[in-house]
Amino acid sequence: MYVPKNIYTNNDLTKYMDTSDAWIQERTGIKERRYADRTGETTTTMGVAAAAIAIERAGITPQDIDFIVFATLSPDYYFPGCGVLVQRAMKMKEIGALDVRNQCSGFIYALSVADQFIKTGMYKNILIIGSEKHSFGLDFSTRGRNVSVIFGDGAGAVVLQPTKNKSQGILSTHLHSDGESAEILAMYNPGTHANHWTDQKLANYNESEMGNMFMSNEMVEKAQNFPNMDGPAVFKKAVVKFPEVIMEALAANGLQSSDINMLIPHQANLRISQYVQQKMGLRDDQVHNNIQKYGNTTAASVPIALCEAWEEGKIKDGDLVCLAAFGSGFTWASALLKW
Repeated sequence: MYVPKNIYTNNDLTKYMDTSDAWIQERTGIKERRYADRTGETTTTMGVAAAAIAIERAGITPQDIDFIVFATLSPDYYFPGCGVLVQRAMKMKEIGALDVRNQCSGFIYALSVADQFIKTGMYKNILIIGSEKHSFGLDFSTRGRNVSVIFGDGAGAVVLQPTKNKSQGILSTHLHSDGESAEILAMYNPGTHANHWTDQKLANYNESEMGNMFMSNEMVEKAQNFPNMDGPAVFKKAVVKFPEVIMEALAANGLQSSDINMLIPHQANLRISQYVQQKMGLRDDQVHNNIQKYGNTTAASVPIALCEAWEEGKIKDGDLVCLAAFGSGFTWASALLKW
């Protein structure tokens, strides 16, 4: 894992918006978050930093990696994706690089894709990265506080390899989506939607016969280029789908919640994680939360929390580990693995 050195507390945010430490903690559980250097760090550079650690711990070199899966909603460029930038930065062979755009569920989606490549024998050393630089695209004003206080920057990475040990590895992954309420948690612009999907005018375009629709001065003036979220609606859906997809994974493997040694939930909101823990009947030592320190790092949150829990000795060989996430789309996913 890699998190930037710049720590911003809730009190720091009160300089830019009408909020308070108590207000943020009560609604999210967050005390502080990390923000990348404005120009010195990117989504890719943070991913590379995490990847270098994962590759070293796997006992291999960047030249041994034969496929990259990079999950993010905040890429360095609109295109190309971050995967090829990792390949270049780490001086890897001319391997394949796949970018995954499933937001908060991105890392588990990426893990599921990589798992299939491993199980078919196509690749043997797959680098999976979840990385986000949210801070460059947030509305740091009272207008945007319900979104901006939640998100932080950081990256996590794993190396996935085959094993002959039947008692270890990924047991199953479970992926879902429901686009019915896609606009509830979304960043509409820049994009090519042309106000197609809703009656609401999501973008104001410049008058022109050709072009001038991707981004306009009026979009910027009307703050249409920031993320949007209906927090209560997201919460209501998450508390249903989170435990549901965890139970799906357990049932698929003939297990029950008491068998879980460590649950790593996506760090969306501490209240959601606590609700899921209670619903599943899990003890505090069976769940790892770190949103208090890092905020919501979307695609990076699961690998950061997984790495941190392992480094703290909370995950040991033979443990049953469950990863779960819910987010924009809506998408949700789980993965069950034997460490």
